[in-house]
Amino acid sequence: MTADRPLALVTGASSGLGKATALAEAGFDVVGTSRKVTAGDSRGGVTFLSLDVTRDDSVESVVQQVIEKFGRIDVLVNNAGIGANGAAEEISAAQAQRIFEVNVFSLMRMTKAVLPHMRRQGRGRIINISSVIGFVPNPFMAVYAATKHAVEGYSQSLDHEVREQGIRVLRVQPGPINTPFDVNMMQADTPLPIYARQRAVFDELMEEQMRRGDDPAVVAKVVVAAATGPKPKLSYPAGSIAARVSVLRRIVPARAFDKSVRKLNRMAS
Repeated sequence: MTADRPLALVTGASSGLGKATALAEAGFDVVGTSRKVTAGDSRGGVTFLSLDVTRDDSVESVVQQVIEKFGRIDVLVNNAGIGANGAAEEISAAQAQRIFEVNVFSLMRMTKAVLPHMRRQGRGRIINISSVIGFVPNPFMAVYAATKHAVEGYSQSLDHEVREQGIRVLRVQPGPINTPFDVNMMQADTPLPIYARQRAVFDELMEEQMRRGDDPAVVAKVVVAAATGPKPKLSYPAGSIAARVSVLRRIVPARAFDKSVRKLNRMAS
């Protein structure tokens, strides 16, 4: 720890270690958090603290620990999140609430906890890990897509609220990345036979996309760019597919784009 090094706080860092390590290599003191780590562990230049992002007291405790040790929080990377696989009708309200708790409300909880400190500093960046699913539809991911659409809307609105205070709220939007994301997704708790065949097609396509996806280092590099760029962009598509889809979503007519989504997912027109 040095007085002139900025501090980055990264949630969900047990699975997002690449992002945290990349920030350390870019000159940040980095605190990574996860429920699955032992407080005080250090790997790749990242100091770890145990955090349950779904609990107010845990969030407040960790933020206070970081402020007491480092005296600042320059960048918050809201990386914690879970995937969800299943038709919307197959996911109970209770399960949907759990997914929103982790992907949306925990992000809001972390943001609210660090904003007062960034405001006192007169500067700061909050980088929310969204997804291409935050601006395009994808069948059998309706609840997950809803959480990422919520992250998109929250981030854009909040950025306008805090920009005059020297704080920016930015979105990183990964496409398919070669990680075990598909294996670790929460499965629908009330599966229905009517969706079984098409869900199996989706699982096959998802596995193929993940295996052919970009290296996680691509996302880590984009996070560093969002954290350090002198003129931050509003959003940062991460990966070749994300960049291409972002452009197509803007220029392709809605009906044609809708047709392409169904074709990609092997669904009848």
